[in-house]
Amino acid sequence: MIRIELQVDLNYEIDAGGADFVFNVHAARTPSQTIVAESFLLSQSVAQQMHTDPVTGNRYMRVRAMHGDLRLTYTATVDLAHHFDEPTQIAEVPVRYLPPEVIGYIYPSRYCQSDRLIKMATSEFGGICQGYKRVLAIQDWVRRRVTFTSNSSNSNTSAVDTLIEQVGVCRDFAHLMIALCRAVSIPARFATGTDYGADPALGPPDFQAYVEVYLGDRWYIFDPSGTAIPMGFVRFGTGRDAADVAFATIFGGVRSHAPMIRTTAIEDPARAMVLPHYCHEALSTDSGTALESCT
Repeated sequence: MIRIELQVDLNYEIDAGGADFVFNVHAARTPSQTIVAESFLLSQSVAQQMHTDPVTGNRYMRVRAMHGDLRLTYTATVDLAHHFDEPTQIAEVPVRYLPPEVIGYIYPSRYCQSDRLIKMATSEFGGICQGYKRVLAIQDWVRRRVTFTSNSSNSNTSAVDTLIEQVGVCRDFAHLMIALCRAVSIPARFATGTDYGADPALGPPDFQAYVEVYLGDRWYIFDPSGTAIPMGFVRFGTGRDAADVAFATIFGGVRSHAPMIRTTAIEDPARAMVLPHYCHEALSTDSGTALESCT
C-alpha cells in the first residue's frame, strides 16, 4: 500500500463584484483510493457546495467568493491500493464490447482531436500487436518526440498543436497520447493529480496531468511526460481532456498566483506501507469493469 500526505495552497486576488469558482482539488474517493483524513479551508467565510460525480468519483467544490484575497488550503492523507498486471497479458477491448461508461472516451474532444490524427496514428501504430504493448509504444513515441519545457504552452494548446510544436508540459503530453490512442479506437482519458517524484530541476512541485487507458477490464495508468512516479499519483479527477478537470475553473475578474503543492509518501513496513517506485507491471487504481460476453 502507498500512503500519500498532500497539501495544496491556492491564492487569488478577486476584483470588485466577486467571482465564482469550481475547484477540483479534492482527492477522488474510489474503491482503490481511500481518504484517511482531509480538510478544506477558505480564508473567506462563504458558502461551499460540493458535488461528487457518481461515475468518475470526481469531487467539485463550488464557491462564490467576494472582492479581495481568497486563500484555499486542502490537505489530505490518502491510501492507494494498486492493482498490478503482467503487461503481456492485457488485451485491447473491441469497440463493440466496451462498457457504456467507457464509450465516450473513444470520441474526439476539445483538446484531443483524434479525428485529425487517424491516418498518422494508423500508419505509426496500426501494425503493432494490439494490447498494452501498443499503448506503451504510443506513450514512448510521444515521449521521444515532445520535449518537456516549462511555460511552453497555454490553455488553448491542443494535441495537434503539440504534435506540430514538439514541446509542452505534462498536460500537452497527455492530450497528444490520448488523441493518438483514440485515433486507433483505444479509449483513453485525462487524469489529474500531483507530480510525486518529479525532478526539482523541472521547477517547484505542481499538479500533474497523466493518462488512463482502458484495456482488459480496467483503466491503466500511463505517464507520457515521464516526469513523475505513477505509483505516487493521487487521483483528483478524470475526464475527456483538461477542460473537464481543471483544478480551478473561474468566472469573474481574478488574478491567480502560482499554486503551492507539497506531496510526501509515508514508509512504514509494519503497516505494509512502501514508497512509490517504478515497476515493470501494468499499474491501475481502478476496481475493474464486468465486460459483455465476447462469444
